[in-house]
Amino acid sequence: MKILIQFPEGLKQKALNHAKKLESEGNEVFISASPNFGACDLALDEAKNLGVDKLIHYGHAEFNRVDFDVEYVPYEIDAPLDLLPKSLEYLKDFSTISIVTTVQHLHQLEKLKEFYESSGKKVVIGKPYGFAKHQGQILGCDIGSAASVDGKVDAHVYFGGGIFHPLGALLSTKKPFLVIEPFDNKIEFIDAMREKYQRMSKGKVLASLEARSIGIMVSTKNGQHNLKLAGILKKKIEESGLSAGIIVSNTFDFDSINNMMEFDAFVNTACPRIAIDDTERLRKPLLSANELMQVLSMKKELSQMRERS
Repeated sequence: MKILIQFPEGLKQKALNHAKKLESEGNEVFISASPNFGACDLALDEAKNLGVDKLIHYGHAEFNRVDFDVEYVPYEIDAPLDLLPKSLEYLKDFSTISIVTTVQHLHQLEKLKEFYESSGKKVVIGKPYGFAKHQGQILGCDIGSAASVDGKVDAHVYFGGGIFHPLGALLSTKKPFLVIEPFDNKIEFIDAMREKYQRMSKGKVLASLEARSIGIMVSTKNGQHNLKLAGILKKKIEESGLSAGIIVSNTFDFDSINNMMEFDAFVNTACPRIAIDDTERLRKPLLSANELMQVLSMKKELSQMRERS
């Protein structure tokens, strides 16, 4: 069998070992060297161009169904639970909590739940919106496991590495958000980041009020392609008397986009985190679809005020 194997950046150092194992079983194996941002970013073009029989994607659970034979191999990582007793000091004022984590630690979710329940907490495990496949799991683009239970809990607890995953959940919830990073031996509430990103969002909206041309970013990645939304936004932009163009790429190069100086602002329809995490990489405002609608609404109100004055 001809196989293409694909790894996220943090697991690429394991690629050769897995390739050799598959070759020892009689397979012809290729290794994808393309950047990978998750199961929304399958190496389908490479797989089809190589004519392989199967793509094996390591490190993530299934994201969405595709017309190709894809095998998903999530990586389970046993994180130390040493910080859990200390986390009770941070949670002493909260009786009901939700717990969220990434696919790498989902197998530990039951142990986390049992610990907090034995410590007198009521634990609620939420359901994802659909991209994530397991209760309690969050992705950068699917924070349903936290947002769906925000009204039922006093606080949220994220267990895992890094700030990427809990940041998306934080911005879609209102309750206190505690992050436990077991490998960095760190516990902290990240609530202050809500205000920071809300200010950034307002700043982008205000900076876009004078925009007369807007570039609409469309990704060709399997799980990020949203040409339908781009078409809707283009129509709304043009109905507002502005100029719009759809720009397409698999992985957006922000230096290249900065060269598109005819555009006064950009709106993202790809991974929703681009308009949050990458906004400072562009010289022009980089808006989400919701922020764009705020801009168009405010421009309409300003126009009506000018007409009345």
